[in-house]
Amino acid sequence: MNNTKKSRNSHIKRLGEVEQAVMDYVWANGPCSSEECRESLTSTRPMKESTIRTVLRRLEQKGYIEHSVHGRTFIYRAAEPRQNVVAQAVKNLIDRFCGGSAEEFVIGMVDNQVIDRKQFNRIARKIAQQKEGNS
Repeated sequence: MNNTKKSRNSHIKRLGEVEQAVMDYVWANGPCSSEECRESLTSTRPMKESTIRTVLRRLEQKGYIEHSVHGRTFIYRAAEPRQNVVAQAVKNLIDRFCGGSAEEFVIGMVDNQVIDRKQFNRIARKIAQQKEGNS
């Protein structure tokens, strides 16, 4: 049995600190049970079993994860790869703060030394490769 309810909204719901830690684990380690997740986070974020289940349920409601049932165990996996979630979050920032202008966003990143020349050149190469692949 699969729960395939996904939130494909363009609006990404904000993650709390514990939710982010759980998502980082799921993205890095793939499908897992609530117990596997809880045990792995114990050293930095000790939680009761009921707490991790609540966090996972909230992440599923927000559309970040989905689950399947194996026997009596829920197995959780990311609904989208981290890179897709990051891209959507950045797009939301661009739409909200830059009037939809990715150019304004990137220029702001360069002007504020968030992106250096080396990183910018890698980005430019990636765009060029993508453009060649789509032609």
